Amino acid sequence: MKRKDVFKQVIVEFHQWTLPKLLNRNIELPLNTNKIISLIGPRRSGKTYVMFQTIKKLLSSVPIERILYVNFEDERLDISSDELGLLIEAYKELYPDIPLNDVYIFFDEIQNVEGWETFVRRIYDKCTKNIYITGSNSKLLSKEIATALRGRTLTYEVFPLSFQEFLKFKGFYFEEIDFYNIEKRAILKKAFLDYLNYGAFPEVVFFDDKSLKLKTLQNYFEVMFYRDLVERYKIKNHIALKYFIKRVVENIGSMLSINNIYNELKSQAHKIAKDSLYEYLEMLQDIYFLFVVKKYNKSILKSELQKKAYLIDNGLLNALSFSFKENMGILLENAMVKELLTKGYDIFFFKEKKECDIIAYDHNHFIPIQITYEMSLSQTKQREIEGILEASKYLGSKEGIILTFDEKDEISINGIDIKILPAYYYLLFQL
Repeated sequence: MKRKDVFKQVIVEFHQWTLPKLLNRNIELPLNTNKIISLIGPRRSGKTYVMFQTIKKLLSSVPIERILYVNFEDERLDISSDELGLLIEAYKELYPDIPLNDVYIFFDEIQNVEGWETFVRRIYDKCTKNIYITGSNSKLLSKEIATALRGRTLTYEVFPLSFQEFLKFKGFYFEEIDFYNIEKRAILKKAFLDYLNYGAFPEVVFFDDKSLKLKTLQNYFEVMFYRDLVERYKIKNHIALKYFIKRVVENIGSMLSINNIYNELKSQAHKIAKDSLYEYLEMLQDIYFLFVVKKYNKSILKSELQKKAYLIDNGLLNALSFSFKENMGILLENAMVKELLTKGYDIFFFKEKKECDIIAYDHNHFIPIQITYEMSLSQTKQREIEGILEASKYLGSKEGIILTFDEKDEISINGIDIKILPAYYYLLFQL
């Protein structure tokens, strides 16, 4: 089949297809902005469904024929950028009476076509301003958008579900008063445990079988590893890369030492430059596998030297390492860092004489946050409070938060007001 005919087949298939049942995400894309709307985020996080959510909204006023949707992960579309022009020709031959400037274009996983950015800019300049694109690589899209699209785009990030969205997808709805209802609170706590253990990739949320959840998450990782890392970055040293990822995952929430991992690889006779490991860390951020959180320090140089890593989703943590099944504190910390980052907070950690897990900055003020699964031991409570107090003094803050699994209280020490809250309560009613 000729390439143009393949494009026609893809276009018509979408126009004759029924959109799946949608549960709306909290993110809502704007219409008619005269900007290219770009959606970036990890694989399987729901970018396509956010596109469908936008298409569904459009269909209330726009006929389906004026919407051009193409998923470039379709195996039939193994094409070069030179062939992309045939896509527009195919559309025009199918619908000669529809002016191109009235068409809404949705390109899913466009980064799979090398040189896509020149094509997108051309159709933006010559055809239509209504363009939506997605991609699973932050640097690839942002770098190419910055150089080729020059101010023509608005970028949105799509992550695995927040806890609020997780509950919506599970069919649960809670009001703050339900916290004081024993039965409803028990349901909420059970749902939160599920969220902590298996994360919130949309597909996984709907699986009841725990082994199926883990198998699916392991498959997600394999795709990220081979397609997003090995193939895209042409990495040949698979063993070193897998070992590096394993060590990063095992040290979630702890100080990350590239030097230590380098020495471990060296002692096992693996030949790899230390700079390559720093590049691996950057790549893992670019494909949205993990976040890197820096130490808060008024000295930018010192802030750069100490870092911690957190995964994009708790489910990946448990799918890749059995060590977290017994460490609910790390799962809680990883989930909270992910939630705060995806809500737009700048996140740091604090470490001087004492340590504070999170410094959340909302571009207005700093909030010191400690995270511990439970505080039944007096030394645990003292440690968490002392970390809050030292961080608050350093930052000039008069408040702090300690997040636990199921404890709620308020205390005031040395003029610092500290709220002790269940993490699920904080996520639903405070954040």
